[in-house]
Amino acid sequence: MEMANLKVPVICVVIGEGSSGGALALGVADKIIMLENAVYSILSPEGFASILYKDASKNKEAAEAMKLTAKDLKDFEVIDTIIKEPKSGIEEGFEEVTNKLKKEILKWIKELEKISEEERLQNRYEKYRKIGR
Repeated sequence: MEMANLKVPVICVVIGEGSSGGALALGVADKIIMLENAVYSILSPEGFASILYKDASKNKEAAEAMKLTAKDLKDFEVIDTIIKEPKSGIEEGFEEVTNKLKKEILKWIKELEKISEEERLQNRYEKYRKIGR
């Protein structure tokens, strides 16, 4: 609730596994950036499978149904940007990934600073309300 009312631009970055209550908090950001191989959901696939299928071992089926990948979430307009990761992996391409991330964050800051505080808060509210439609 507090984060939703921040008067400054809010940009969140999902770099690994964003889940549970933390995922809900990230959802109120003005912009969400996600690494290509990260996952973002309010519930783990095991938890989802336990609830829906009554069987935590169906976590792969649950993960597919949950649409928690960067590509899925970009298609659903939950996130705004996907940062491509090198084929060699993030460990070897750490500098490359952080440079892309820095560039993207600076781009969004410039864009968000052009918008009035009132409009930014309204856009943030509307974006959050749209999730799941």
